[in-house]
Amino acid sequence: MLMRALSAVWLLSALPVAVLAQQAAAVPVPPDASGSTAWRARLDDPAASIQGVRFEPAGEGAHVTTRIAAIFWRPADSASGAFAARATFAQLRAPSRPEGYGLLVGGRDLGGADQDYLYFLVRGDGRFLVKHRAGGETHDLLGGWKASKAVRAADADGKATNALEIRADADSVHFLANGTRVAGLARAHGLRTDGIVGLRINHHLDVRVADFAIERR
Repeated sequence: MLMRALSAVWLLSALPVAVLAQQAAAVPVPPDASGSTAWRARLDDPAASIQGVRFEPAGEGAHVTTRIAAIFWRPADSASGAFAARATFAQLRAPSRPEGYGLLVGGRDLGGADQDYLYFLVRGDGRFLVKHRAGGETHDLLGGWKASKAVRAADADGKATNALEIRADADSVHFLANGTRVAGLARAHGLRTDGIVGLRINHHLDVRVADFAIERR
């Protein structure tokens, strides 16, 4: 299990905006009980207000509340070759409109101008998305949000739980929701998955993350 309990709530509003500039948009999380400062985060919009974004321990995972989209990672959580990245995400209440949450792989320069990663998200209306970010650009790899019966839609209370997986093989990359493959892309598309594994949580979400893990295959 890669998620380790943190001893303190991470409230981004407690960090000065100057820290963002000094860290090239990567914000360090306060130390946990062991003194580790491993977790980092990056907001999509470095000029946006960071007030109200929280990252806090919750059992084996983390409780993340966002007003703006962000990614979260630890530099030590890297994978290459054949591997599977997994986590279970529980949306705790409905946002004002459907917003995505999920996994990222292949992370490089996540705190810099040349950030690069592949990500797989689901949202409360039962749809999923696969995209690639390179610097300030994003590339839609499947033609937008796609409906899938494998993705659990939010109930009347705005709640939904989805176990997500990105499985990297020698010749292809597979995307699974609740144990069912919802999409796959051939390596011939130029996909790169070697790098940091982390989380992406979009705007106005209240999400609990559990069982975040990397399996080398």
